[in-house]
Amino acid sequence: MAQRLAIVGTGLIGASVGLAAKRAGVAHVDGFDPDSGALERAAERGAIDASAPSVAEAVAAADLAVVAAPVAELPAQVVAVLGASPERCTVTDVGSTKGPVCAAAAGAARFIGGHPVCGSEAYGPENARAELFDGATWFLTPAAATDPQRYRALHGFVSSLGAVPVAVDPAAHDRLLALTSHLPHALANLLLNQAGGTRVEGHEPLAAGGGSLRDMTRVAGANPRIWVDIFLDNADALREALGEHRRRIDQLERALATGDAGFLARWIGEAATNRRRLLRAAYPDAGPIERLLVRVPDRPGVLAGITQALGAERINIEDFELQHESPERGGLLTLLVAGEHEAERAADLLEAQGYAVDVSPLDPE
Repeated sequence: MAQRLAIVGTGLIGASVGLAAKRAGVAHVDGFDPDSGALERAAERGAIDASAPSVAEAVAAADLAVVAAPVAELPAQVVAVLGASPERCTVTDVGSTKGPVCAAAAGAARFIGGHPVCGSEAYGPENARAELFDGATWFLTPAAATDPQRYRALHGFVSSLGAVPVAVDPAAHDRLLALTSHLPHALANLLLNQAGGTRVEGHEPLAAGGGSLRDMTRVAGANPRIWVDIFLDNADALREALGEHRRRIDQLERALATGDAGFLARWIGEAATNRRRLLRAAYPDAGPIERLLVRVPDRPGVLAGITQALGAERINIEDFELQHESPERGGLLTLLVAGEHEAERAADLLEAQGYAVDVSPLDPE
């Protein structure tokens, strides 16, 4: 493991790398950020041991340098770090697009692209935490010129942070992320803007929007300082994914126009199968997952009371979501619990406290 780490860019991801590295036993972490406030907050959080006034001074003694700049700045920053750091220093990045930065560092045996898949709506070093990478996929993009020993060392470093390193070709990475991350963000924005920019005989669609619209647009309106650069950096792969999406919309439109019930049934069935695959990947070790729908009033302490009550009975909540409807109607709390017996225990406990609870399998066969 690197004994001296340099972090260039001390936002959420960079500062979290520092905290996770300190937890893993890295001896010393130097940091640089052009935003002096971010650098100061990272130091206050203990993510870095020393603040450097320049990139060159941050990486001068590093065994490993992690570049955590915005994606539009990554190619230039990586080239600068490669030029300023000692030959022993391995250089990696954490950008969510890999094509441009890997192209900029092409031929550099000591650069290996990286991308931890652990996004958060929060940002800034004040929200950094050592646990951010626990269990997360961390893509690594070694090239033909990559030094194998450096790759093994970086692989071990990523594992020490709690993440699961996965090797991938840079172009394949960008196509994969276009489909699984960038396309959903684009479609969420499109759907919400369509609903928000439409009136139906004087009615406001957003005022009538239910859980389906909220579920599908959770990621809409994400930080434009980040997402404009991601969309443009991965424009080719995203355009390809949008083109395939358009083709599938055309299929659906034809089925609706011709009343093709058979196509619609197969289409919905295929989606059900793919959703089961998605859920099994999300909860690989939990066993059958049960969904509890709990109607809750709009008052302080309700959520804490429910989670504490289940925790006291050692009933583990795999995931949860609260959908607020109105101050009068309250909201609907969705709890995911592993195992039919545990779900029944949870339902009995909550019903004894006066809540209405509906239990159903999350992954029906």
